[in-house]
Amino acid sequence: MSRPLSHPWATVQGMTDTHRLGTGDPAPDFTLPDADGKPVSLSDYRGRKVIVYFYPAASTPGCTKQACDFRDNLAELNEAGLDVIGISPDKPAKLAKFRDNEKLTFPLLSDPDREVLQAWGAFGEKTMYGKTITGVIRSTFLVDEQGIIQLAQYNVRATGHVAKLRRDLSV
Repeated sequence: MSRPLSHPWATVQGMTDTHRLGTGDPAPDFTLPDADGKPVSLSDYRGRKVIVYFYPAASTPGCTKQACDFRDNLAELNEAGLDVIGISPDKPAKLAKFRDNEKLTFPLLSDPDREVLQAWGAFGEKTMYGKTITGVIRSTFLVDEQGIIQLAQYNVRATGHVAKLRRDLSV
């Protein structure tokens, strides 16, 4: 049975049939609280390119590595006209601690209800340590100035992902 989401093209059937977004699809809009509880919308970035990445949990080893890689490459990404947003199911207080501990300088957004994760196809079945589980699918998207997805990557690796992304985008 399909679970209705706020976006008509995103469906999750029994949490096993997650719809995935691709190049040319409109990026599902969202408004989520950041680490300080302030609302941030994808539409705030219209007119700029933005990398939206989804990660399972703040302060875990892989997610910390990935976030720090984005932090360490942020100047070059910004110079290339790219902003970065990270989204996880963590509550704002946990995101604030993560941001402060790791000195992260880009927005971390909270999606505890997982509605945005599901709309973007970043929540569903995945394999972890040989077992099939339901959870956040580490994913990265490039959204253009008009809100259209230019790059969609699912099941990315935390380590080395930002370097690969920079190569893919010639940054």
